[in-house]
Amino acid sequence: MTGFSSALLPMLGRATIETLLMVSVSTVLAGIAGLALGVLVVATERGGVLPAPRAHRVLGAAINVGRSIPFIILMVAIIPFTRLVVGTSIGTAAAIVPLVVGAIPYVARLAEAALKEVDRGVVEAVVTMGATPWQVVRRAYLPESVPALVRAVTLTAITLVGYSAMAGAVGGGGLGDVAIRYGYQRFRPDVMVMTVVVLVV
Repeated sequence: MTGFSSALLPMLGRATIETLLMVSVSTVLAGIAGLALGVLVVATERGGVLPAPRAHRVLGAAINVGRSIPFIILMVAIIPFTRLVVGTSIGTAAAIVPLVVGAIPYVARLAEAALKEVDRGVVEAVVTMGATPWQVVRRAYLPESVPALVRAVTLTAITLVGYSAMAGAVGGGGLGDVAIRYGYQRFRPDVMVMTVVVLVV
């Protein structure tokens, strides 16, 4: 146990910090982009504040395609884009790019569902007062959907913890990298157990 503690606990500590960094930054960026996309989907639907059925269908299809791509495949597929953005395809910073890209469609769909829960009476009241589409979003949709949006962000963060572990399989760093390199490849079940415990906690 002493050998385990002296050699691996500092590594687990660094990996935990890397995972927290990946998840927190990705959650914020994906939350902002996904919410904006969700607002556009709701606003452009038939009967929305900015009706555009064709744009609504295109956005919906793009979200569905994005959600259908397995994350591990997405990571590999956008390696050129990741290199373009951060200059490398390995490490914590590089892992954030596919995490954000993979989470945006997920957040957008959750945000769409949250915004659709808003009472139509509230929206119509704001529209009747002569509000612009942006004012309707800011004064009706967003304030009324805060609890559901908070739940969406929480679900996104939980999902990104799992995604970040998968990122370790392709050099993304964090706890997934420790589990693969030191737990699986070196046949160290104690490392695997500790990594799982930290991820769960």
